[in-house]
Amino acid sequence: MAEVRVEPATERRFDDVTRMLNPRGREQACWCLHWRMPSGLPTDGREEHLRELCAHQPPGLLAYLDDPDAPGAPGETVVGWVGLAPRSAVGSLQRSRVLPRGEPADWPTTWVVMCFVVRPGYRRRGVARALLRGAVEHARSQGGQVVEGFPVEAAPGVRIPVSAAFVGTVGLFESEGFERVGDTAATSGRLPRWWLRRELVGG
Repeated sequence: MAEVRVEPATERRFDDVTRMLNPRGREQACWCLHWRMPSGLPTDGREEHLRELCAHQPPGLLAYLDDPDAPGAPGETVVGWVGLAPRSAVGSLQRSRVLPRGEPADWPTTWVVMCFVVRPGYRRRGVARALLRGAVEHARSQGGQVVEGFPVEAAPGVRIPVSAAFVGTVGLFESEGFERVGDTAATSGRLPRWWLRRELVGG
C-alpha cells in the first residue's frame, strides 16, 4: 500500500484545502469552521477567513497519496483533510452544551481533532489513520500536551455511515493510543459520540 504523506494546511496549499472542503464551489460550504467561526461572520466570508488561518496557524492537515492514474506529479494527489486546533481557538466548543468544555487553564495546550474528510476512491486505504497520527505529531510540535477527539461509535457489527463518521470512530482513536474519558451528550448520525484523549507529555 502506498504511503500517505501528511502536511500542514498552509496558505500555499490553499488550493488543496479547497479541493477537500469545497470541491463543488458551494456557497454554503462549512469550510471546517463550525467550532471556530467568529461571531457575525457572513457565509461569503468563510473561505477568506479560513485562508487567513492557513496563513498563520494551520487549521488542519492535508493527506497526499501517490496515484499514477491521477493528473499531476506523483505524490501530489490530495486525498484527505483533518481539522484540528487548540481549545483556546475553538470558541464554539468552549460554550458547548453537549461536549465537555475542559478547564480554561488547559485550553492552550489541549488540541482537539474536529473532523475528517477523505475523498471517495481513497477510503479504506489508511488515510484517516495517517491524518490522526499527523494530528498528534503536529500538536506535539506546537507544544500541545493533550490531544482530544469526540468520535462516534456504533453497535457491534453495525457499519458506521460516512455521513456520521466525519468526526472519526472510536476504534480508530483507540488504535492510535487514545483512551476513553467518558461519554457525551452529542451524537453524529444518531450514533453516540465519546470523549477520548491522548496524553503527549512523556509519551
